[in-house]
Amino acid sequence: MTTQHTVESFNQRGIGTLPGYLGIEILEIGHQSMTAQLPIKPHLLAPNGYLHAGSVVTLADTAAGYACIANLPEGAQSFTTIELKSNHFSTAREGTIVAVASVVHMGRTTQVWDVKVTDKSNGKTIALFRCTQMILYPK
Repeated sequence: MTTQHTVESFNQRGIGTLPGYLGIEILEIGHQSMTAQLPIKPHLLAPNGYLHAGSVVTLADTAAGYACIANLPEGAQSFTTIELKSNHFSTAREGTIVAVASVVHMGRTTQVWDVKVTDKSNGKTIALFRCTQMILYPK
């Protein structure tokens, strides 16, 4: 795809949508990778006071989705997520979590991305996430 994507363009893309509302910030676009972070705020916690799993999944899904956009095949228009899975190992109550998305499969019709979510303060793994995206082409 000929469109040049920047960290700034992805952060602008999130404004007014769920990633922007939650406070997700894209930090880096690498070669077939994406790094994003999410500062933990009270609205991201579950009623038990710990980080809501949905907050973690949203960060991971955003990192994978933006990575897919940055790596669409020639002629592709967009994508849609067709499957996602997450395993949660730890949690946090404060600080910042970081998601690093890396490509597993880069096909013409599907992409598969793995995302590792960690606690920025200590590097502890919060969750591992995998999603499969169907690549969409103009009709």
